[in-house]
Amino acid sequence: MKTAAQQARQITVAGLLVNILLAGLKFTFGILGRSHAVVADAVHSLSDMVTDLLVLIGIRFWSAPADECHPYGHQRIETIITLGISFLLAIAAAGLAGGAIGRLADPVSQPLSIVFLAPLISIVAKEFLYRRTRAVGRRIQSSAVIANAWHHRSDAISSIPPLIAVVAAAASPRWAFLDPVGALIVALLILKVAWDIASPAIAEIMEKGAPPNELESIEALVRAVPGVRSAHKIRTRRFGNGLFVDLHAVVDGDLTVRDGHEIASAIQDRLLNNGPSVTDITVHIEPDEE
Repeated sequence: MKTAAQQARQITVAGLLVNILLAGLKFTFGILGRSHAVVADAVHSLSDMVTDLLVLIGIRFWSAPADECHPYGHQRIETIITLGISFLLAIAAAGLAGGAIGRLADPVSQPLSIVFLAPLISIVAKEFLYRRTRAVGRRIQSSAVIANAWHHRSDAISSIPPLIAVVAAAASPRWAFLDPVGALIVALLILKVAWDIASPAIAEIMEKGAPPNELESIEALVRAVPGVRSAHKIRTRRFGNGLFVDLHAVVDGDLTVRDGHEIASAIQDRLLNNGPSVTDITVHIEPDEE
């Protein structure tokens, strides 16, 4: 069975190779077929190559084990990479929007009809790559790999306006205005994807706690441990793809230190095995004063 880092590296390398081929295909068809829209789409494919490289570089660091200087591991690097991908997506969207606004006054010239093959191939290839990459990202619970998957989909989406524009403009030059209008819509969609990727990463950096349903699940699991009378002061924070938990468990005040330690260990085992992606737990044992 391949490790999470190996799976992430394999699917990212596959994406990088596909992006190189697609960028070359779009540039070739766009230049020879006189389609500014397809050439612009090729530039967007280049941004996908950058995010692939970011993920490949990041995997080496965030998968490293904890050390003396980083006792909790290096998963925050993955969060930083995720934010970087969302930032590049936003830049790509802004570039598409700016280019579309500029072309509103100067619509694309009539391209050769054969040019439609480049964006069509891109849509099919990038949608397939998106699904495969997202599946791997969910399986290994990697926010950066999932973010990269969405970048693949944004490339597939951005190929739709050039496809429509090429087909319409090849039929009649008067339909060329569809390209900049469609590109503006796509730019807004990509901006939304960028925000959807960035918002959980920002929440993690701000150390936002788990949602109420996960807190309730954690409390229920703790209270179900034999010897625990109640639980309170449950604090959580995201770290990489896991949840760090700090809580207080109330037990019989007459228990020995050994008994309290065994209860704390039981709480940790139960949360690690059944909790909502819990990776680290600190348990404070308190005596019941009643």
